[in-house]
This record gives sequence, C-alpha cells and structure tokens, in this order.
Amino acid sequence: MTAPTLSEADQATRAMGGGNGRSASSTLKSALTNRIGSAVAIVIAVLWTVPTFGLFLSSLRPEAQIKGSGWWTFFSEPAFTLENYQQVLGGSSSTDLSQYFLNSIVIAVPSTLLPLALAIMAAYAFSALEWRGRDLVFVGVFTLQIVPLQMALIPLLRFFNDTGAGSTLLFLPLWIAHSIFALPLAIFLLHNFMSEVPRDLIEAARIDGAGHVTVFLRIMLPLMLPAIASFAIFQFLWVWNDLLVGLTFSGGNRIIQPLTAALAAMTGDRGQDWHLLTAGAFVSIIIPLVVFFALQRYFVRGLLAGSVKG
Repeated sequence: MTAPTLSEADQATRAMGGGNGRSASSTLKSALTNRIGSAVAIVIAVLWTVPTFGLFLSSLRPEAQIKGSGWWTFFSEPAFTLENYQQVLGGSSSTDLSQYFLNSIVIAVPSTLLPLALAIMAAYAFSALEWRGRDLVFVGVFTLQIVPLQMALIPLLRFFNDTGAGSTLLFLPLWIAHSIFALPLAIFLLHNFMSEVPRDLIEAARIDGAGHVTVFLRIMLPLMLPAIASFAIFQFLWVWNDLLVGLTFSGGNRIIQPLTAALAAMTGDRGQDWHLLTAGAFVSIIIPLVVFFALQRYFVRGLLAGSVKG
C-alpha cells in the first residue's frame, strides 16, 4: 500500500476545505436569510398592529381627548370610558349600529355561499368535463374580470327596478349583485386549484362506476376544501367592507343598508360626531377577525396548495 503523493494530499485537503467552506457558506446564508425574513415579518406585524391598537385605545377615550390629542397621549393621560360603544350600539337612531351590524351579516353570508356554490360547480365543469367550446367559454369568463364593476352598476340597478326583484325580497338585489361580481374570479381561482387534482383519481373512480356527482362530492370537494375556505374568507371580507354596492342596491333604504353605510354617515350632519368612528370602526372589524381566525388553517393550506409537487 503506497502513501498518497503530495499532490493527492493537497487535493484532498483542498476538497475537504472547499466542502466545509461551501457548507459553512450555506449555513451562514440560511441563518442570514432566516434572520432577515424574521426581521421583515416583525416589522410588517408591528406596522399592521400599531394602527389597530391605536384605534382600540381611541375608542376607549373620552370625546374631548379624542378631538384634542392623539391616541399616543393615552399613556401620559390615561382615561377610560365606554360611552362611545354605548352610543354606537344603543344610542340614537343616527348612531345605533346594531341593526346595520345584523344587516351586514344577512348580506355577507349569502353573498359568500351563493357564488361559492356556483363557482365550485362551474369549475368542475371547466376542469373535469369534456364539452365543445369549453376553453372558449372559460376565456370569456376569465375576461369578465377586466370589466370594471362601476360599469355594471346602473344597468343592473335598472334591471332590478324594472323586474321588481327588490320588492319581493329586500336583500335579493344585494345578494345577486355581490354574487355576480364575485363569480368570474371565483371560477378562475377554483378552476386552477381543481386542475391540479391528478386525473388518475378521477379515472380510477370512473372505472369503479362512480358518476360525476360521486366524483364531485367524494373526491373534488374534500380536496378543494382549503381553496374553498381561502376564497370564502376573501369574498366575505370584500362584501363586509363594501360600501359602493351596498349604497347602490339598497336604494337609500336604511332597513337594508350595510354597516359601512352607517359608518360613512356616523359623523353627523355637521361632522360633530366623528369621534364615534373609532368605536364604530372597531365594532366593524370584530366579525372579519372571527371569520379569519376560525378558517386560518384552511386559508394557509389554500395559499400553499399547488406550490409543492411530489
């Protein structure tokens, strides 16, 4: 057995050193990346949370302090009061948000479920069924996202007025309008998720005698649950925070106006009640927070769906 030559030893040493160097470099890069990512996430979280925290503190301050100083002076001059919440939840008819709060729930829940149900079935038809003109129709649905919402408001409003749909069921125009405006994007997103489902699963089910209804209910829906929850969160938040559609299709009827319309009018005829906006705004974000945290795990899974293949 011969001893390695000097050149071979040098090469082995350099190779080992080079490998350690690359390993150390990768470790350092990973550590720096994690630290930078964590720092950026912390900064974003702080920038996102501070205004909400300030809004909450302002809603608990007396009217004089809200109008006279910023919320950060609370720490030097602390003062608590629930008068703002009492006025927005049970005060005069002009500032009582309780009825508008219920109106927003009645508007948002059907306006989320209806387009989801239609979009899921349409996405299955576009992704799993073979029929003539399918791709052309899908392109047409996709291009509907380009049409500005404002262009459809007046024609749709005239249609509801001519047919008397609002007189049959007060909230029906709002449900239909929100559903129509949400359908193109809902179909596009759910179709993309459904297209990622392996065709082998569908073919195996069809060989076993399963029809389209069974494939849709037993295979597609369970796999699509994260995507459905993700869009449900977005749609609920869009409808809940909407002002334009709510004002247009409520026809000025305060009985069916959403919470956003009440917040817009809360400042009063002369702008004297703007201090109540802090409490009103904080009340309006309670339901969206509950919905988001309740569906958070499905939301994250929906965002990550399709990002990893294997």
